Amino acid sequence: MTKTTTSAPVLGIRALNRATLDRQLLLRRSGLSAKAAVGHLLGLQAQNVKPPYYALAARLDGFIPEALSELMADREVVRIVTMRSTIHTHTAEDCLTLRPLVQPARDRELTTFRKGLEGVDLDRLAVLARELVEAEPRTMKQLREALLAEWPDADPQALAVAARCRLPLVQVTPRGLWGRSGQVALTTAEHWLGRPAESGPAPDATVLRYLAAFGPAAVKDMQTWAGLTRLRDVFERLRPQLRIFRDENGVELFDLADAPRPAEDTPAPPRFLPEFDNLLLSHADRTRVVPKQYWGRSWQGNQAYCTLLVDGFLAGVWRLTADTLVVEPFDRLTKEQREEVTAEGERMLATLHPGTPYDIRFGTVVPH
Repeated sequence: MTKTTTSAPVLGIRALNRATLDRQLLLRRSGLSAKAAVGHLLGLQAQNVKPPYYALAARLDGFIPEALSELMADREVVRIVTMRSTIHTHTAEDCLTLRPLVQPARDRELTTFRKGLEGVDLDRLAVLARELVEAEPRTMKQLREALLAEWPDADPQALAVAARCRLPLVQVTPRGLWGRSGQVALTTAEHWLGRPAESGPAPDATVLRYLAAFGPAAVKDMQTWAGLTRLRDVFERLRPQLRIFRDENGVELFDLADAPRPAEDTPAPPRFLPEFDNLLLSHADRTRVVPKQYWGRSWQGNQAYCTLLVDGFLAGVWRLTADTLVVEPFDRLTKEQREEVTAEGERMLATLHPGTPYDIRFGTVVPH
């Protein structure tokens, strides 16, 4: 630990929590547009269709799902694999720049499939796959079958993964539109957006944007968010213009000099978040949002639950049935907390499901 780190101010868990919630637009609803919010947050986790809509409903004042759906239909936002090899909803601008930034991680991912790609010329595969998906959008099944005809001895799944890793493939609409359905069909970002991909942004600029959305943060936090390694040199280059803190364990934290860091007793209203919300996935140390006693409680196997924040921290899970919003807390809520959670649930339902009657029911406390 350096002398600078040992002399840096300490930010406790609640101070980190409030700062992160503020950057994530979760302390109070923001007046940003849907597009501006997607850009500020550096994208929204989007393995499934609905989570980005729930994520913005929790963060924006006056949000309506059609606002995001229209952006997607107009190709101003897209669904593409980027950080952590997962699908994110990004602005078109970020799609064309952040994807090149994380390309080294996609290249590393591809090495895990090398056994199934023996004898495959990956450069030729990329050219052929591009021709296929730009001729018309293709499903992964169609892409596998077409590539397998060229390399019949290769592993079909590995061929499709190789195409996804080597090319910036976006999911075309109607997939992702609110209230619509559609299978996953892919084309290149350049073809869909009608302009070429740009070179990756300077990592310095992305570090600053990450801190604006997720800070204060350690180097390992951003590496977790991006799925990248070796970012220490970038933070060191930026050190003179950043504020330096440390957490209660002595880990060095970086932050923008003028970023908001609210008092730790700042009220944090309840929020209903979708499964895989970036708030819970974008730090190496998640205790700023997830109390240690609740680690692993929002997952079961490969299934992630929609999550509930109370007083800024993970406090339970929730699900929507045909006619009921079921809230399952991890511990007993006070009468005031239940009333606040109910009011927030009513607001979420009115935003995303207006005119549809739902009951709100508190399930039994989810056991440890």
